[in-house]
Amino acid sequence: MAISREPVVNIEGTVSEIVYMNPETGFAVIEVETEEELLPVVGELYGVNEGEELRLTGSYTSHPKFGRQFKAMAYERRMPATAAAIRKFLSSGAVKGIGAVLAARIVDTFGDDTMTVLEDTPGRLTEVKGISPKKADAIISELGQMFGMRAAMNFLSTYGLTPAEGVRAWKKWGPITVDIVKDNPYLLCDDEIGVEFKKADEIALSLGLEEDSSKRLFGAASHVLRHNLKNGHTCLARQTVVQLVMRLTGVEEDAIEEDLDQRIKEEELFSVQRNREFLFLPAMYNAERYIALRLGMMLQNRFFVSRNIDQMIDQIEAEKGIHYESLQREAIREALQKSMLILTGGPGTGKTTTLNAIIDLLEDEGLSIAIAAPTGRAAKRVSEVTGREAKTIHRLLEVDFGSSEVTTFVHNEQHPLKADVVVIDEMSMVDTALFESLLRGCRMGCKLILVGDSDQLPSVGPGNVLRDLIDSGCIPTVELKQVFRQAAESRIVTNAHRIVAGEYPDLKTRDNDFFFLRRNTASGVLSTVTELVAKRLPASYGYSPLEDIQVLTPQRKGDLGVNAINESLQAALNPPQKGKREYKSTFCTFREGDKVLQTRNNYDIEWEKPDSREKGMGIYNGDIGIIRKIDLVGGTMEIDFDDRRCDYTLEMAGELELAYAVTVHKSQGSEYSAVVLPIFGGYDKLYFRNLLYTAVTRARKLLIIVGSESRVYQMVDNNRKMLRYTGLRWFLQQEAGKQNTPNDEADG
Repeated sequence: MAISREPVVNIEGTVSEIVYMNPETGFAVIEVETEEELLPVVGELYGVNEGEELRLTGSYTSHPKFGRQFKAMAYERRMPATAAAIRKFLSSGAVKGIGAVLAARIVDTFGDDTMTVLEDTPGRLTEVKGISPKKADAIISELGQMFGMRAAMNFLSTYGLTPAEGVRAWKKWGPITVDIVKDNPYLLCDDEIGVEFKKADEIALSLGLEEDSSKRLFGAASHVLRHNLKNGHTCLARQTVVQLVMRLTGVEEDAIEEDLDQRIKEEELFSVQRNREFLFLPAMYNAERYIALRLGMMLQNRFFVSRNIDQMIDQIEAEKGIHYESLQREAIREALQKSMLILTGGPGTGKTTTLNAIIDLLEDEGLSIAIAAPTGRAAKRVSEVTGREAKTIHRLLEVDFGSSEVTTFVHNEQHPLKADVVVIDEMSMVDTALFESLLRGCRMGCKLILVGDSDQLPSVGPGNVLRDLIDSGCIPTVELKQVFRQAAESRIVTNAHRIVAGEYPDLKTRDNDFFFLRRNTASGVLSTVTELVAKRLPASYGYSPLEDIQVLTPQRKGDLGVNAINESLQAALNPPQKGKREYKSTFCTFREGDKVLQTRNNYDIEWEKPDSREKGMGIYNGDIGIIRKIDLVGGTMEIDFDDRRCDYTLEMAGELELAYAVTVHKSQGSEYSAVVLPIFGGYDKLYFRNLLYTAVTRARKLLIIVGSESRVYQMVDNNRKMLRYTGLRWFLQQEAGKQNTPNDEADG
């Protein structure tokens, strides 16, 4: 919706009709009758009902289809005051068990005092004809929920919480929400509710909490650790936590240290002493400890094969006309006789060929195999190269839709997967929490084969699982190093290996599959990228701008960030056109035919494959699709994600962004026929070797870098390997009884 520049104003009126209400997000479209007009209102208006009186704060907007509306930023609810308004309110279904007929009887009995009676003396409902004591008890229970939620929402809104935050708090705590927040506002900062520490701190201080209160100090420490999960760290050095808490609260160091000691004693935080002391939130400590313990048990298993392994490898070589080099043979041998194997290596080193041999021979031994990858695109690719079904890890484990807000899976210790062998590709993308869930979903005797390139970017979520597993020295690992002749003919492959070795890529040779185009200004880079995608590559190679070409960029913001490039490419590839419907969201315009990216996991979206009629649930962070249809009247979009058709409501557009260009991080696990990579200017901390290596290895047939040679060389020189503080490597070594390496800084 395009929001006009009109000022923020207040309006008052009665809810005439609920046109649409999303019970999860609270987004609603309602009609409000003011003294002047019947006005459409949109916004987060959770739980409002027909007949209620509202005081709304917001601004007038202009919708391309529906015209003038009011966009509500905040609202206050007032109970209906007149008998007519009360009758409409109760008839709307606001209170379970009261329909239109019963609502009329209640209002006829109590008149304008109805709402006062319902709130203060609801036992009087038995005075109404047709309401028995049992029926009255049921209605009183519903009234308690309604008035409790209303009180909680009003209380939270006075402290600046959004309706969505209030809804999440009510869902978590119900009738005791107000009491919990008054006692400890910092509990609002957890992942389920998501209130910022600063806002919770303001509430706490306004409620009279002492500045050096233990609740405040622990709230700040938890916030520091939770915030750094987003930076990939599963733990932080204790001294770092202390310094950051001092900065947030202004409290002296001794008081903070004392409170941390108490929290550790009560196991609200966990501490590990290495060369320094490190602090963990319970979830991350328990996850990394579980992984180490479970892998330790798995490594004690022994597998026996029915035939001589070398003879088995010789036989498959003869059958497939392949000659496996020594490290490939070693990997196959290890996979057959060990309970776990990590298969790693750069592009062109034969990981796929080796994996296929492993799978073939394990199947020959009568073992059932499940294959998965972190993303839909990665799963599709491993399915293509192995010739076998592959799923996302989420689909393999099956999300438990009946569980709480926190993601849990059907397959766990009580209901493990039946597979004898689980193969995970693109393991570098798997974070700590997901790997823990995977291990919980594997039966005790399961064999585990992890495939990935540890030189790529680590997972978006916290942890550095693949790197930690390898560096621990505890897990059988084979790193393939020989680049095969056919792969060595690709300059994408040879330059990728040069980059990861700290050598500059060859930017001068202008043939084969790797090109560099020098441009001296950001605007020059942008115009060249746009021309390549829209005209030159389709004309020269026959590539589809939507299906075959992907622009990758290191950054989201700036002249060459995702937003700027997408705007330019959308204008070139999918401009406004008569008859082509579009929807203006807060941040961009979506049109029919646009390429879009899902930005978070949504397990509730239903999809169907039109050809096979196969159905399923879930569209995940990183999935790319095409908008096929926009229905402005119905308020929906139909999107095609790799032949999975699904319907989005228009307010769900907040989960989408244009995908003509995506960040390198979002491209992990995917391959594209052609990649266009702008490298020019930008923020130094975003331009480093692993990111360049990851971007280059996304290209299957063609890579074009546009920009500055010096910036490319700076990326190669910057070997800041996304340092992450984690405990997994240390836990694994402790479990194996090994002496911890002195370089604790390498793994946190």
